[in-house]
Amino acid sequence: MASLQYHLPSPLEYFASLVLEDDAIPLTEAAISLAQDVYEDVDIQAVQYQIDRWADTIKRRLPADAPVLHRLRMLNQFFFQELGMSGNANNYYDPDNSFLHRVVETRRGIPISLAVIWLDLARAIKLDAQGVSFPGHFMVTVYLPVGQVVMDPLSGNSFNAEELNEMLEPWRKRMGLPEPEEPSLGLHLRPATARDMLVRMLRNLKEIYRSNNSWGKALAVQQRLLILQPQAWEEYRDRAEVYAALGQSPQAKADWERYLHEMPDAPDRVLVLAHLMDLPDGDGMGDAAPRNPVA
Repeated sequence: MASLQYHLPSPLEYFASLVLEDDAIPLTEAAISLAQDVYEDVDIQAVQYQIDRWADTIKRRLPADAPVLHRLRMLNQFFFQELGMSGNANNYYDPDNSFLHRVVETRRGIPISLAVIWLDLARAIKLDAQGVSFPGHFMVTVYLPVGQVVMDPLSGNSFNAEELNEMLEPWRKRMGLPEPEEPSLGLHLRPATARDMLVRMLRNLKEIYRSNNSWGKALAVQQRLLILQPQAWEEYRDRAEVYAALGQSPQAKADWERYLHEMPDAPDRVLVLAHLMDLPDGDGMGDAAPRNPVA
């Protein structure tokens, strides 16, 4: 009798299966799975089960007809006071702050990782809540009968329009943007999709790993980013840099060439061509390639 053969999906294949369709991405499960590149034995279902238990605790305390504002207050009391969820002020750039199983264990994270858990609980008690990719600080927003509340997932504090505009000022200056004649808060308060949130979580990890030269971990992050955004050509350029740092010149060459092909007018085209020329003989563009192919 022929033996049955099962293919156990790799962490990357599993992640790819979760993010196939925008409308069906299980955000919490996909976010938990990001840790598999570092913590191979992370039990994704056990982490989700713990979050579900927290949701059940809140639901048991709420009357069936509890008003929206009461549900929001109950959630924030449970999340920030009883669970003690907060930012990891002592080690903000620890990668563990982005791994949900560690956030669940330590009750410490960064705005977006805390937001993923908070939003999961909010959905369980039927709050109309969304994540918001606010520049420099991820937020959550809740829609109430009296209007929209924008909250800090580190503390549960809410912000008014004036405070949010003040928070935008340093970002505008860093980006070299002029002071708008009219406040443009609406542009920065649009709901973030599950895909947007996963990309932001991965880019946080990307910056951490690149800054401390953890190239193997950086490569794993780049693979996931390209699954989420297969036409984000800058990510091919960035993956090429990681491949080059790892000594994988053929892969670096392929990614840099793809970036140049897809972005013929890229502002860093000359720099990328220089990187290609610097690859070891046989892996770069070589002497047969035109030395100034910029057209």
